[in-house]
Amino acid sequence: MATLLRIDASARAGSSDAVPHGSHTRRLTSRFVRQWTARHPGSQVISRDVGQAPPPPVTGEWIHAAFTPEHERQDWMRQVLRVSDALVDELLRADLIVAGVPMYNFGPPAQFKAYIDNIVRVGRTFGFDRRRNGDPYWPLLAGAGKRLVILSSRGDHGYHPGGRIGHLNHVEASVRTAFAYIGVTDVHEVAIEYDEFGDGRLADSIARAEAAVDALAAALAGVPA
Repeated sequence: MATLLRIDASARAGSSDAVPHGSHTRRLTSRFVRQWTARHPGSQVISRDVGQAPPPPVTGEWIHAAFTPEHERQDWMRQVLRVSDALVDELLRADLIVAGVPMYNFGPPAQFKAYIDNIVRVGRTFGFDRRRNGDPYWPLLAGAGKRLVILSSRGDHGYHPGGRIGHLNHVEASVRTAFAYIGVTDVHEVAIEYDEFGDGRLADSIARAEAAVDALAAALAGVPA
Protein backbone atom coordinates (compact mmCIF):
# COMPACT_ATOMS: atom_id res chain seq x y z
CA MET A 1 0.00 0.00 0.00
CA ALA A 2 1.07 3.58 -0.66
CA THR A 3 2.58 5.75 2.04
CA LEU A 4 0.99 9.20 2.34
CA LEU A 5 2.87 12.13 3.87
CA ARG A 6 0.54 14.82 5.21
CA ILE A 7 2.11 18.22 5.83
CA ASP A 8 0.19 21.03 7.52
CA ALA A 9 1.65 24.54 7.45
CA SER A 10 -1.16 26.71 8.82
CA ALA A 11 -0.47 28.73 11.96
CA ARG A 12 -4.05 27.94 12.97
CA ALA A 13 -4.21 24.75 14.99
CA GLY A 14 -7.82 23.73 14.35
CA SER A 15 -9.81 22.90 11.23
CA SER A 16 -12.39 25.39 9.96
CA ASP A 17 -15.13 22.76 10.02
CA ALA A 18 -14.45 22.07 13.72
CA VAL A 19 -13.50 25.34 15.43
CA PRO A 20 -14.29 29.03 14.83
CA HIS A 21 -11.58 30.74 12.75
CA GLY A 22 -9.98 27.37 12.09
CA SER A 23 -7.72 26.50 9.18
CA HIS A 24 -9.19 25.83 5.75
CA THR A 25 -6.08 23.99 4.61
CA ARG A 26 -6.24 21.65 7.61
CA ARG A 27 -9.87 21.06 6.70
CA LEU A 28 -8.81 20.01 3.19
CA THR A 29 -5.83 17.88 4.22
CA SER A 30 -7.97 16.05 6.78
CA ARG A 31 -10.66 15.44 4.20
CA PHE A 32 -8.15 14.16 1.64
CA VAL A 33 -6.62 11.74 4.15
CA ARG A 34 -10.09 10.45 5.13
CA GLN A 35 -11.03 9.92 1.51
CA TRP A 36 -7.74 8.23 0.73
CA THR A 37 -7.71 5.86 3.72
CA ALA A 38 -11.36 4.94 3.12
CA ARG A 39 -10.27 3.62 -0.27
CA HIS A 40 -6.92 2.22 0.91
CA PRO A 41 -7.38 1.35 4.61
CA GLY A 42 -3.98 -0.33 4.74
CA SER A 43 -2.11 2.82 3.74
CA GLN A 44 0.44 4.32 6.09
CA VAL A 45 -0.07 8.01 6.88
CA ILE A 46 2.84 10.11 8.13
CA SER A 47 1.77 13.43 9.65
CA ARG A 48 4.10 16.39 9.86
CA ASP A 49 2.77 19.65 11.33
CA VAL A 50 5.23 22.37 10.42
CA GLY A 51 2.67 25.04 11.26
CA GLN A 52 2.71 24.15 14.96
CA ALA A 53 6.25 22.76 15.10
CA PRO A 54 8.31 24.63 12.49
CA PRO A 55 11.65 23.17 11.39
CA PRO A 56 14.66 25.27 12.33
CA PRO A 57 15.73 27.75 9.66
CA VAL A 58 18.85 27.13 7.64
CA THR A 59 21.98 28.62 9.22
CA GLY A 60 25.61 28.93 8.22
CA GLU A 61 26.39 25.85 10.32
CA TRP A 62 23.59 23.93 8.53
CA ILE A 63 25.05 24.82 5.12
CA HIS A 64 28.54 23.83 6.26
CA ALA A 65 27.26 20.49 7.53
CA ALA A 66 25.06 19.73 4.50
CA PHE A 67 27.88 20.34 2.02
CA THR A 68 30.37 18.29 4.01
CA PRO A 69 30.55 14.67 2.73
CA GLU A 70 28.74 12.39 5.14
CA HIS A 71 31.82 10.34 6.01
CA GLU A 72 33.64 13.54 6.99
CA ARG A 73 30.93 15.03 9.20
CA GLN A 74 31.66 15.73 12.82
CA ASP A 75 29.15 15.02 15.58
CA TRP A 76 28.00 18.64 15.74
CA MET A 77 27.22 18.54 12.02
CA ARG A 78 25.06 15.45 12.41
CA GLN A 79 23.20 17.17 15.24
CA VAL A 80 22.62 20.30 13.14
CA LEU A 81 21.17 18.14 10.34
CA ARG A 82 19.10 15.90 12.64
CA VAL A 83 15.71 17.50 11.89
CA SER A 84 16.49 17.85 8.20
CA ASP A 85 17.45 14.17 8.01
CA ALA A 86 14.15 13.18 9.63
CA LEU A 87 12.17 15.33 7.18
CA VAL A 88 14.04 13.95 4.19
CA ASP A 89 13.57 10.38 5.43
CA GLU A 90 9.80 10.96 5.61
CA LEU A 91 9.77 12.41 2.13
CA LEU A 92 11.75 9.47 0.71
CA ARG A 93 9.29 7.01 2.26
CA ALA A 94 6.25 8.79 0.84
CA ASP A 95 4.55 7.90 -2.42
CA LEU A 96 2.05 10.75 -2.10
CA ILE A 97 2.69 14.12 -0.44
CA VAL A 98 -0.39 16.12 0.62
CA ALA A 99 0.62 19.63 1.65
CA GLY A 100 -1.74 22.15 3.22
CA VAL A 101 -0.15 25.49 2.33
CA PRO A 102 -2.20 28.64 2.98
CA MET A 103 -1.32 31.94 1.35
CA TYR A 104 0.35 34.40 3.72
CA ASN A 105 1.10 37.75 2.08
CA PHE A 106 1.08 36.24 -1.40
CA GLY A 107 3.42 33.33 -0.63
CA PRO A 108 3.72 30.23 1.56
CA PRO A 109 4.03 30.58 5.34
CA ALA A 110 7.56 30.98 6.67
CA GLN A 111 7.10 27.63 8.42
CA PHE A 112 6.63 25.88 5.08
CA LYS A 113 9.57 27.72 3.52
CA ALA A 114 11.70 26.39 6.38
CA TYR A 115 10.42 22.90 5.53
CA ILE A 116 11.42 23.34 1.89
CA ASP A 117 14.87 24.59 2.88
CA ASN A 118 15.35 21.47 5.02
CA ILE A 119 14.32 18.92 2.38
CA VAL A 120 16.13 20.40 -0.62
CA ARG A 121 19.37 18.69 0.39
CA VAL A 122 22.51 18.19 -1.64
CA GLY A 123 23.35 14.50 -1.86
CA ARG A 124 19.94 13.44 -0.58
CA THR A 125 17.26 15.00 -2.79
CA PHE A 126 19.41 16.68 -5.45
CA GLY A 127 22.85 16.01 -6.83
CA PHE A 128 25.60 18.52 -7.44
CA ASP A 129 28.92 18.07 -9.21
CA ARG A 130 30.91 20.95 -10.71
CA ARG A 131 32.71 18.50 -13.00
CA ARG A 132 29.46 17.32 -14.60
CA ASN A 133 28.94 18.31 -18.22
CA GLY A 134 26.13 20.81 -18.67
CA ASP A 135 23.98 21.46 -15.62
CA PRO A 136 25.87 20.55 -12.42
CA TYR A 137 22.56 19.97 -10.59
CA TRP A 138 20.15 17.07 -11.02
CA PRO A 139 17.07 15.75 -9.16
CA LEU A 140 17.56 12.59 -7.14
CA LEU A 141 13.83 11.78 -6.78
CA ALA A 142 13.06 11.81 -10.50
CA GLY A 143 11.44 8.58 -11.65
CA ALA A 144 10.44 7.59 -8.11
CA GLY A 145 6.72 7.96 -8.92
CA LYS A 146 6.07 10.47 -6.17
CA ARG A 147 2.99 12.70 -6.44
CA LEU A 148 2.27 16.01 -4.76
CA VAL A 149 -1.09 17.54 -3.82
CA ILE A 150 -1.08 21.22 -2.83
CA LEU A 151 -4.16 22.29 -0.83
CA SER A 152 -4.26 26.04 -0.34
CA SER A 153 -6.50 28.85 0.86
CA ARG A 154 -6.52 32.58 0.37
CA GLY A 155 -8.43 35.55 1.71
CA ASP A 156 -9.24 37.21 -1.61
CA HIS A 157 -10.28 35.59 -4.89
CA GLY A 158 -9.02 35.31 -8.44
CA TYR A 159 -5.57 33.96 -7.62
CA HIS A 160 -5.81 31.12 -10.16
CA PRO A 161 -3.66 31.31 -13.33
CA GLY A 162 -5.19 33.94 -15.56
CA GLY A 163 -7.36 35.23 -12.71
CA ARG A 164 -7.80 38.87 -11.77
CA ILE A 165 -4.84 38.77 -9.38
CA GLY A 166 -3.24 35.50 -10.41
CA HIS A 167 0.08 37.31 -10.92
CA LEU A 168 0.20 37.94 -7.15
CA ASN A 169 -0.01 34.25 -6.24
CA HIS A 170 3.43 32.90 -5.34
CA VAL A 171 2.22 29.87 -3.38
CA GLU A 172 1.67 27.00 -5.79
CA ALA A 173 4.34 28.14 -8.25
CA SER A 174 7.04 28.29 -5.59
CA VAL A 175 6.08 24.91 -4.14
CA ARG A 176 5.99 23.36 -7.62
CA THR A 177 9.41 24.80 -8.42
CA ALA A 178 11.05 23.45 -5.27
CA PHE A 179 9.60 19.97 -5.66
CA ALA A 180 10.37 19.83 -9.38
CA TYR A 181 13.97 20.68 -8.55
CA ILE A 182 14.26 17.47 -6.53
CA GLY A 183 12.29 15.41 -9.05
CA VAL A 184 8.61 15.55 -8.01
CA THR A 185 6.69 16.85 -11.03
CA ASP A 186 3.29 15.13 -10.80
CA VAL A 187 1.44 17.93 -8.99
CA HIS A 188 -2.26 18.59 -8.30
CA GLU A 189 -3.85 21.67 -6.72
CA VAL A 190 -7.09 22.64 -4.94
CA ALA A 191 -7.75 25.93 -3.16
CA ILE A 192 -10.39 27.73 -1.11
CA GLU A 193 -10.89 31.45 -1.73
CA TYR A 194 -12.99 34.33 -0.29
CA ASP A 195 -11.95 33.66 3.32
CA GLU A 196 -11.85 37.36 4.21
CA PHE A 197 -15.36 37.87 2.81
CA GLY A 198 -16.91 35.25 5.07
CA ASP A 199 -20.18 35.16 3.13
CA GLY A 200 -21.93 32.81 0.76
CA ARG A 201 -19.04 33.03 -1.69
CA LEU A 202 -16.75 31.48 0.92
CA ALA A 203 -19.28 28.72 1.59
CA ASP A 204 -19.53 28.02 -2.14
CA SER A 205 -15.76 27.98 -2.52
CA ILE A 206 -15.41 25.53 0.36
CA ALA A 207 -18.04 23.26 -1.16
CA ARG A 208 -16.31 23.31 -4.55
CA ALA A 209 -12.91 22.64 -2.98
CA GLU A 210 -14.22 19.74 -0.92
CA ALA A 211 -15.83 18.20 -4.00
CA ALA A 212 -12.55 18.64 -5.88
CA VAL A 213 -10.61 17.01 -3.03
CA ASP A 214 -12.99 14.04 -3.04
CA ALA A 215 -12.62 13.60 -6.80
CA LEU A 216 -8.85 14.00 -6.65
CA ALA A 217 -8.45 11.49 -3.82
CA ALA A 218 -10.54 8.98 -5.79
CA ALA A 219 -8.59 9.58 -8.99
CA LEU A 220 -5.18 9.25 -7.35
CA ALA A 221 -6.29 6.20 -5.40
CA GLY A 222 -7.37 4.56 -8.64
CA VAL A 223 -10.77 3.74 -7.17
CA PRO A 224 -14.09 5.01 -8.61
CA ALA A 225 -15.63 7.84 -6.59
